[in-house]
Parts: sequence; structure tokens; C-alpha cells
Amino acid sequence: MKRAIQPTQVERKMREDDFIVSKTDPKGIITYGNPIFIEFSGYSEEELLGVQHNIIRHPDMPRSAFKLAWDTIQSGKEFFAYVKNMSKDGGFYWVFTHISPDFDASGKIVGYTSVRRCPRAGAVAKIEPVYRAMLEAERAAGARTAIEAGTAVLVDIMNQTGMGYEELIFSL
Repeated sequence: MKRAIQPTQVERKMREDDFIVSKTDPKGIITYGNPIFIEFSGYSEEELLGVQHNIIRHPDMPRSAFKLAWDTIQSGKEFFAYVKNMSKDGGFYWVFTHISPDFDASGKIVGYTSVRRCPRAGAVAKIEPVYRAMLEAERAAGARTAIEAGTAVLVDIMNQTGMGYEELIFSL
């Protein structure tokens, strides 16, 4: 979803005991947001329900990071990441997110639940340059191969560290 919101440098920090919770259908349409999600997003519940979860996507986040997230959860696995989100007023807030698929009795994915908590400052400081490099690679590559270029940066970092994705994220 394209929005005419201008990002600002105003950061909102999550409180240590906060948990942002949201649920979506299989296509990423928001079906539930807890009061802390509503608070940090800056949108009303009415503005959030029924719209794409990417309404809070910050332009500093590489597209390839979200491709990895979608590929992982659509395969039925859980996903962990540090994410920079943008609120309605253009401010931003960092989260450590855990996204898990929701299954019906037959094992079909019927939606996703995302629980976000306050990230460690040190982890954010380490992931920001990774996302910046991924984003730069995406921009340099152009729209056609942006996701592949951003992914290549992440894969290179994983190869250099000898870690898989989850191991890398949990090591931050």
C-alpha cells in the first residue's frame, strides 16, 4: 500500500513489558490488533482492520527482508526478525518480531499471528547496517532484481559468519 506519509526521525521506544500483537488473514489483511499495536501504529482500530499489514512498513526496510518473512511463514514455519515500523505520523519504532502461522484442524494456514516486543538496542545497532546494505543493493539493482540483490547481501553475511538466518538473528 502506497502512502503519502513522510518518514520523520522521531522514534518511539517500546516499553520493556509491551507486547504488540496483530493477526492477519493468509493474505496479510489485518483482522486483529491489540491496544499497544494501535497505540504505536498511530492508527485507530477502524483504520487498521481490513487493510494490509504493510500499512506500517517503513521505507528503511528492504523488500527482500519481507520476502524472506513471507516465504518462511507461508511454508508453515515461524519467523523472527528485527523490524523498523512506521507510524501514521511518520515516526518509527523498532521491534523484535515473532510471526507464526495459524492452522485450522486440517493443517491449512488460516492466518498469521505476530507478537512484537521491545528489541535490544545493541541488536538494532547491528541490524541497521545490514538492512541499509540490503536496501542499497535493492536500489542499485532496480525493481526487476531488487529482491534478489538484497537477499544476496544477507546470504553473503550469513556465509561470512557461518550462521544460518535464525542463528544470526538470535546472535545479535
